[in-house]
Amino acid sequence: MAEDAAQKVNHIHVIPTQSGTAVFLVLDSKTIVIQVDPQVGEALLSAIQGKCAERPLTHDLMLHLLQGVDTQIEHVVISDVKDGVFFARIVLRMDGPVARKLAEVDARPSDSLVLAVKAKAPVFVAASVVAGCDDMAEALARLRKQA
Repeated sequence: MAEDAAQKVNHIHVIPTQSGTAVFLVLDSKTIVIQVDPQVGEALLSAIQGKCAERPLTHDLMLHLLQGVDTQIEHVVISDVKDGVFFARIVLRMDGPVARKLAEVDARPSDSLVLAVKAKAPVFVAASVVAGCDDMAEALARLRKQA
């Protein structure tokens, strides 16, 4: 996905709610929200805070496997939203001795965000997704005041 067709996420805020976890993606133009399950919300919050578990958790294992085959996460794209369900792609890069390879993998946005934060990789949101979502900046501000 061309970077000019997407907006970069500047900040990620994770706020527990009664029905799960709200993940706010702050862009230059607006703030969008994705609902995720509490376990992945906790993993994302821990990744943002730089916490490491005593033993590798699932997302750590995934990153270790990628590193083991000399592959890095280039970036993550929140690529689509249909009926309130978001879709994401993880773009992987492998720099070999002869050639550079890129691969895109379909993934849940929640897992993609955890991996991107842990790998310190940028997150983008497709322009069509940004256009189709309401601006949730005021809701984020209200929730942060309550915390």
